[in-house]
Order: sequence, then structure tokens, then C-alpha cells
Amino acid sequence: MKTNELPQPTEAELEILTVLWEQGPATVREVNDKLNERRSDGSKEIGYTTTLKLLQIMFEKGLVTRNADARTHIYSAAMAQTDVQRNMLQRLVDTAFQGSAMQMVMQALGDHDASTEELQEIKALIEKVEQLRKV
Repeated sequence: MKTNELPQPTEAELEILTVLWEQGPATVREVNDKLNERRSDGSKEIGYTTTLKLLQIMFEKGLVTRNADARTHIYSAAMAQTDVQRNMLQRLVDTAFQGSAMQMVMQALGDHDASTEELQEIKALIEKVEQLRKV
């Protein structure tokens, strides 16, 4: 499947995928409990039926797989976190920055107070990409 053919998760779906990437396969109850644990900041609690419906939609979209062998269904992320991140980033670059990765990076660095360590990592990544292009 090409990057532009991968399903695009909504913000709520991305929250669920993050739970599944961190803890692995889980039941609806386990996902729901973990989502609500993360809402300790006072955000409104997510109901079990909302989580169930989202997982059903995600299954239909191909974002999660479902093992229905037992009475309780077990859900897993259908794609690796890096694949979803790469797809979302490419769509962001294409739509918000007219395909210019440079514009995106300049915007991110201009709006973000990068630490010395982050800047060193960025420089190291640039050097790595430059070395790969020489080969």
C-alpha cells in the first residue's frame, strides 16, 4: 500500500493507536481505561461505548485488527507507529507547506525554542542525510 493510500487517523483514533502501540493488543475495556488514565488533567472521561464505536470504525478503516476468537475481542494496531507518523507528516508537508519540507522545518524551528540537544540532533541528522546522498 502506498503512503497516500494509508488511512488517515483522526485525533481520537490517534489517541487509541498510541495506547495500542505502547501496550500492545488490548480489549476495549483496557483501551478505555488507559485513555481515561491519560485524562488526569481534568478532561472529560471517555465512555466505554465511545471507545468501542471508535475501535469498530478503526477496524473498518483498516487502522486496527481484531481477534474475535474469544468472547472479548482483542484489538491491535494494524500499522507501525513510524508508518502512521510518516504518512501524516507527508500529508502535512503536501497540504500545509505545498510539498516543501524546508518550509515545514523552518516554521517548526521558528515557533519552537529548540534545546541545544535538539539542535545537535538536527545537525547530526542533516549530516547523515548529506552522507547518504554522496553515496
